[in-house]
Amino acid sequence: MAVSGGMLRVETAGDGRIVDLTEGVRSVLRTSAVQRGLATVFVRGSTAAVTTMAFEPGGEEDLTALLDELVPRVRERARDRRSGEADAHAHLRAALLGPSESVPVVDGDLLLGSRQQLVLLDFDDRPRRREIAVQIVS
Repeated sequence: MAVSGGMLRVETAGDGRIVDLTEGVRSVLRTSAVQRGLATVFVRGSTAAVTTMAFEPGGEEDLTALLDELVPRVRERARDRRSGEADAHAHLRAALLGPSESVPVVDGDLLLGSRQQLVLLDFDDRPRRREIAVQIVS
């Protein structure tokens, strides 16, 4: 088993912004020259998540609306009371979606659907520079 990889660095505006990572992950994959294996994408931090979705205007709006319904921003939460911050919603949303996704690699490419992209969701309440680890296992 061989492991290779790289880091992606993304500037975000925070506040639920969604960033397409697909081409960045493909770039790391190309440098690995792996034809068959598994690509894992992991974001550092407890207020961001990685998932797959149809990254298009309707898809972004629908996912954002769902997360607003499931974990509203306005409600005071125990973490906010204890920390004096107002970002518990960001931690909860990130925990729901999780920090990573793994995608099979077949014939040197990510095995994604035709409208499926790997995305970063940054839920923090301020702009952030996010580091995303990409590991390719073959």
